[in-house]
Amino acid sequence: MSLTTLRINADRMRADFDALAQIGATSDGGVHRPTFSDAHLAARAWFRAQIEQAGLAFRTDRAGNHSAFLQCADENAKTLLLGSHLDSVPNGGRFDGALGVCAALEVLRVVKENKIALTTNLEAIDFTDEEGTLVGFLGSAAIAGKLKPDDLKNPRGGRANLEAGLARAGLTEQGLFDAVRPRHSIAGYLELHIEQGRRLERAQKHIGVVTDIVGIGSYRLKFIGRADHAGTTPVQERRDAGQGASAFARAMREIIILNFPDCVANIGKMEFAPGAFNIVPASVIVSLEFRAPDEDSFARLETALIERAKVEARRFGLEIEIEFLGKHAPTPLSEKIQRAFAESCETLGLSWMPVVSGAGHDAQSLAPLWDAGMIFVPSVEGASHSPREWTEWQDCVNGANVLLQAALKLAMA
Repeated sequence: MSLTTLRINADRMRADFDALAQIGATSDGGVHRPTFSDAHLAARAWFRAQIEQAGLAFRTDRAGNHSAFLQCADENAKTLLLGSHLDSVPNGGRFDGALGVCAALEVLRVVKENKIALTTNLEAIDFTDEEGTLVGFLGSAAIAGKLKPDDLKNPRGGRANLEAGLARAGLTEQGLFDAVRPRHSIAGYLELHIEQGRRLERAQKHIGVVTDIVGIGSYRLKFIGRADHAGTTPVQERRDAGQGASAFARAMREIIILNFPDCVANIGKMEFAPGAFNIVPASVIVSLEFRAPDEDSFARLETALIERAKVEARRFGLEIEIEFLGKHAPTPLSEKIQRAFAESCETLGLSWMPVVSGAGHDAQSLAPLWDAGMIFVPSVEGASHSPREWTEWQDCVNGANVLLQAALKLAMA
């Protein structure tokens, strides 16, 4: 049998995907599986059951990553990782992460059933907390040895939530640091994911081969003014924190449009205090995130945004506190794996195009150490992180077959 004719079992993968979509399902067609919630733990239990039913080895590590493992004949062989994540954003979509895990598991099943002799082990992995309910890229950062004690002192989801989540999952902070994989043990990482944008749909391409993943930075900005009576204090005499925060929000949009057209920035939350109709806001906390495709624009955008926040604070007579929450640098992906994906598309007769990922992924944690690569399949109307998230099933199958063919190329090299 020619390996180029090998295909995944589309019906079986669909049954897996549909069953998984029912765990944490919401009434509007999405899923709610934040990290270590009841639904997330149930999804992981389901994943383990499918692994064991397929006759594959189940593994978990001290960062809570869950894996299916297929050993090759060489006991000293490296391992090629395939996978994604089963956690979701609150009230998110059913495809984000889950498709990649289902496809990775299906690849291992097909290889095992066809008794294909590989020179590399295969591992289908579900990474812990990709979406950042607690920390963000927690499982992949732990494997790569990138997780630091400071990351856990003031995590994105809050210290109390992290402690409670680890306890629910039976994990410890020290264990997270013990999950690091030896540099020589991994051959690479492959991931299938939905695009979460409209480029493939608009270009009418089957597959996007990811060349780079954007850098992501986040800050918490606190504009500090003075509380006053909203009815008796003249506008020109106020130190209105709300005005400063709002002026910065408007300026942020102009900065992006005029000077950084390939970048994005977002204010996802503003917290006003005291927060009453009749009190001039004494403070506003702004949650800022920004993304850029390369190191130069990433650094320039960060500087431009923070300096503008200071300018707007001064303009309204405010103080400002700037808290850096963390960043993930822009990450180029492996050219070797990009070639393997492109060749697999050609083998399968699928059209493809190079794309930059505007979303963060676990590959960012792994790429500095190992060959890492990703492919995207089209997202209908670009919807993601929403119950509207949708990808046609044939596109899912196409992506899984490209994943299979690329894994075979790399695991037999």
